[in-house]
Amino acid sequence: MTTNSPNSALSPLDALSPLDGRYHAKVDALREHLSEAGLMRNRVRVEVAWFVALSDLGLPEFPPLPPEARRALNALVSEFGSAQAGEIKAIERTTNHDVKAVEYWLKARSAAIPDAARHAEFFHFACTSEDINNTAHGLMLSGARREVLLPMLQSVLLRLRSLAGDLADQPMLSRTHGQTASPTTLGKEIANVAHRLQRAVAAVGDVRLTAKMNGAVGNYNAHLAAYPDVDWEGFSRGVVESLGLEFNPYTIQIEPHDAMAELFDAVARANTILIDLSRDIWGYISWGYFKQKTREGEIGSSTMPHKVNPIDFENAEGNLGLANALLRHLSDKLPISRFQRDLTDSTVLRNMGVALGHSLLAWDSLLRGLDKLRVDPARLDADLDAAWEVLAEAVQTVMRRHGLPNPYEQLKELTRGKTIDQQSMRTFIAGLDLPTEDKQRLLALTPANYVGKAAALARRAAAEG
Repeated sequence: MTTNSPNSALSPLDALSPLDGRYHAKVDALREHLSEAGLMRNRVRVEVAWFVALSDLGLPEFPPLPPEARRALNALVSEFGSAQAGEIKAIERTTNHDVKAVEYWLKARSAAIPDAARHAEFFHFACTSEDINNTAHGLMLSGARREVLLPMLQSVLLRLRSLAGDLADQPMLSRTHGQTASPTTLGKEIANVAHRLQRAVAAVGDVRLTAKMNGAVGNYNAHLAAYPDVDWEGFSRGVVESLGLEFNPYTIQIEPHDAMAELFDAVARANTILIDLSRDIWGYISWGYFKQKTREGEIGSSTMPHKVNPIDFENAEGNLGLANALLRHLSDKLPISRFQRDLTDSTVLRNMGVALGHSLLAWDSLLRGLDKLRVDPARLDADLDAAWEVLAEAVQTVMRRHGLPNPYEQLKELTRGKTIDQQSMRTFIAGLDLPTEDKQRLLALTPANYVGKAAALARRAAAEG
């Protein structure tokens, strides 16, 4: 086994987290947003936005920056990469303070930008570290949600809608409490999940991420000490909103993270729905309702050659559960801070990428699993044909309409705990004193066509959004 120094590239085989090892490539899209380098880049973005905005505030000591200086400062953000992150990390080894390292890096870089260098002390002016951090975290989550999380969730949702439409007319025996129950269609059961997921995805997208830039305890103390006549609250609001975040005017040293908690709860809700789906699909595969497309060279068991295991749905379920454990800790812990600030949120926030990475990994597994599914209509039909007792519901309901005596009790006596075939059910119906039209409609029922509006509902859900 190799031992890597802090400056060497870590082999995926040596990674402690499977997200940075085995599953490295599957979560790579999140790295730009939620890695430490992503945090550094967004800190630089916030510091530059604050610095440039200060130059436009009309302060006598800091005149507006000329266009070329603004371009050069914005390039520090747009061109920020691993090399720049490494430079900041090197400074941090001396400062032992990550945000101060960013400030010092900006001051060093501004030496090549004369108009910025003359006013370098306005970098991080009147700011506490949390002014930079909370805003950077908001930008990280906003970018990850927009560019990675929502597109992947939408892909899962679109795939479910497609399956709901394709399988809208495929009858399937329901099982309530694990027992045979009124039939449905396979497409309708998938449509149920799609409709739930649609609401959950909308909730993820609707969370308004907040930020603050109001100093050490949220009161603009240092700002007003330096410039008592400036509307610092209005100025801070403008900077935060220019970055696409919602301004929070009432905070302690830290932004209270309530919006983050809302986002993590919303993602966890979507994950819970998908755990439900994963378990049901797993069951349908085990019953043979679905077969899975095989891949050349793939092995399902080291000893049983026939196995084609539902590993994608098992992988999804496991990672969704792990993600939710982390997401719920984040949403429970982050809004709590002792008095005006403690540091317990700092180390916890560094795990946003872990929680969302396991979510992304699970969604990827689900998509791969859903794409492998192939329906076996014969297996579905065989289960239906062996469950004629499910028509008891329809028969006793029509009997009720026409006032026949003890309809429920008669059907209970006929069917409960017994094996009922087509002949015995039709013999019972034929002996009922019902109008001819209703009797013929009941005699025409089979478990396969007793599906109500299932197909129509499935097609409607497939067309939503």
